[in-house]
Amino acid sequence: MNYVVVDLEWNQAMSSKSSVFNKLPIHLRGEIIEIGAVKLDENMRPTEEFTIDVKPVYFRRMHYKVKKITGFDKERLSRGFSFPEALARFREWCGDGVTFLTWGCDDQGILEQNIIIHDLDWDWISGWVNLQLIYNLQTGGDKNQKSLASAMEHFEIEQTRIAHDALGDAYNTALVSTHLDMKEGLRLYPDAARILASRMPNYKPAEENSGPEALFHESSEGFESKAAAFADERLSNIPCPVCGQPLVGTRWVNQGDQRYMNLFSCAEHGSFLARVRFRKDPVNGSWTANRLLYEADEELQDFYKSKASQSRRRGRSHGNRKNRSSNKQPI
Repeated sequence: MNYVVVDLEWNQAMSSKSSVFNKLPIHLRGEIIEIGAVKLDENMRPTEEFTIDVKPVYFRRMHYKVKKITGFDKERLSRGFSFPEALARFREWCGDGVTFLTWGCDDQGILEQNIIIHDLDWDWISGWVNLQLIYNLQTGGDKNQKSLASAMEHFEIEQTRIAHDALGDAYNTALVSTHLDMKEGLRLYPDAARILASRMPNYKPAEENSGPEALFHESSEGFESKAAAFADERLSNIPCPVCGQPLVGTRWVNQGDQRYMNLFSCAEHGSFLARVRFRKDPVNGSWTANRLLYEADEELQDFYKSKASQSRRRGRSHGNRKNRSSNKQPI
């Protein structure tokens, strides 16, 4: 596997009611101004480094808090690369089959949003691992977030790089990973959130049989990507559980956390909701898809429609597709 520790710095709008949001297809939480990354070798130790400044086009005025924390000023930003150029250089440096390691989950959302507003391809950034979860698993923590500084202090790692600098934070995160049992951490990662939640003082196990009962539950594995899974008949061709005729789908809606749903229908037997949860094997990089089918009453149909209406515009590779079918790429 190709593991890259990545950290981002981003600027924010001066106000949540800024007129700049009228120009954007989404409510942008932050515009990237710096990308920093460190590659890990086969022993999960830091090797090559990458850093690049990005010139913002929407949030061009530095937010005073961001300026204070990062030290970025208007002059430095003016010398940065455009985001499409910076991302292209970063992608080339990363190489193929990359899985990103981050401290926290904010970087993933910010990168995805910046890709959306520039209408760029994002299929290559599908693999993410939040090292905070692995750190908490292996140091007796719960789901409460721990700062990178506290993790460095825990492992007695000397601070030799500047904090709140993208490359500095990526390098320090890589050092923390060298003190973790990454093989075991990646093995447990799909269940990390559940394990950590169970350590909370007021934890209550989820009630069994809550919510609608699935009509069937299938698991398919060995997909090279999520796109390949959606194009595969094992995922796209769903028979009506009553008459066996092929169901007609609308489109897959991304719910976050590797979850998608699609509303299917049978002319004779009504509507059905399909849900898919993806899991990436940290060892060989293949994807497993767990699919469930529910009978869709009015409440489930309304739930799907509300999520579909809120869906975000994806990159060019998805947006130019004209055919609406059950195996259409997710939105």
